[in-house]
Amino acid sequence: MSSDPLLKAAISHWGPRFVANGVALTDFEEVTGSISSYSEWCRAWSARAAHHEQLGREALAKKHFLTAGECLQRATVYYHFAAFLFVNDVPQMKVAHMKAIACRQAALPHLRPPGERVEIPYQGKTLAGILRKPAGVEKPPVVAMAVGLDSTKEEGEAYENPFLARGLATLIFDGPGQGEAQYDFAIRGDYEVPVKAVLDFAASRRDLDAARIGMWGVSLGGYYAPRAAAFDKRIKACIALGGPFNFGAAWDGLPELTREAFRVRSHCKTQDEARKNALTLSLEGIAHNITCPIFIVNGRLDRIVPAKDAERLAREVKGPVELMMIEDGNHIATNRAYRWRSQSADWMKEQLK
Repeated sequence: MSSDPLLKAAISHWGPRFVANGVALTDFEEVTGSISSYSEWCRAWSARAAHHEQLGREALAKKHFLTAGECLQRATVYYHFAAFLFVNDVPQMKVAHMKAIACRQAALPHLRPPGERVEIPYQGKTLAGILRKPAGVEKPPVVAMAVGLDSTKEEGEAYENPFLARGLATLIFDGPGQGEAQYDFAIRGDYEVPVKAVLDFAASRRDLDAARIGMWGVSLGGYYAPRAAAFDKRIKACIALGGPFNFGAAWDGLPELTREAFRVRSHCKTQDEARKNALTLSLEGIAHNITCPIFIVNGRLDRIVPAKDAERLAREVKGPVELMMIEDGNHIATNRAYRWRSQSADWMKEQLK
C-alpha cells in the first residue's frame, strides 16, 4: 500500500463511485495498485482509458456500433476519472479531459438511446450539454442535470439511464467552474443564473415538453439544483443528492484535493479567496423559497457534506419533501447507489407525469 496520503485517500474514498459509474472493479484495483504516488494518477488512468478507446475504435471500424458505444462510453469515464481532481497539473488534466469529451462525442450516436451535443448560449459564450431523449416518446418531459465540483457531463450515463428508461429526457450540462466551462467561467454561488440559460434553451426545443421540467443535482450539484429551484419556478420537481447547505461552513472539513480543486475552478489565487467564494454557495435565507416537491438524498457517513445539511434543507423548504438518509452511505451514498438511483427516478416520473 502506498504511503502517499493523497493516493491512499483517493483509493479508499472513490472506489464505490468509480464502480457505480462505469469503471470495472478489476481495472480500479489494477490501476490504483500499479502506482505509488498521486502524481502518477492521471497518466495511469489515461493509459487504461486508451485501452478501452482502442476497443471502441476497432468496433467502429467493424460497424459493431453497440459494442463501440459501450467501449467508448467506458473510455470516457476512465479519461474523466484520470482528470477529475488532478488540478496539481492542469495541462496534463486538460489533455485527459479533452479525451473524455472526444470519446463521449464518438459514443453518443451509438448509445441506447443516442445523445446529442448541445451548446447553450450563456454570457456571450456557450455552456456545453448533452441531450438524450427516450425512445418512442413524443415531446417528453426533461430533467436538467447539474454536476458537481469534480463531475462533468461525461460522467453522466449512469445518472441519465434511470430517467431515460422511465420516459424522461435528460439534459446534462457543464456550468460555471465545471467541465468544459471551467476554463471560461469561475464557480459561482448564484447558480440560478446559468440554470436560467439552460431552461431557456430547453424551452426553445420543440421536441421537449418545457411545461414539465425537473432539476437534478449531484454533490455540489446537490446545492446547485435546489438553489435554482428557489428562484426559477419553471422547475416542477427537484432531486438533491449529497449537496451542502453552505459550502463555506463545511470548508475546514473538506479533503485537501477538494479544497484545491475548488480554488482552481473558482479562479482564485489563494485558499483564503476560495473560502470566501465557498461562503457564497449557500441556501441560508433561500431554502424557504423552494416550493416545488424535492427529493433529498445523503449518506450518514458522508465525509464531505455533513448529513445535517440534508436534514436542514428538508426542514427549511416549503414544498413537499422526501428525505432519504442512507445510514451506511458515503458521499452521495455511491456505495449504496441501488438504494436511491431507481427510486429517485421513479419519484421524478411521478412528479412530471
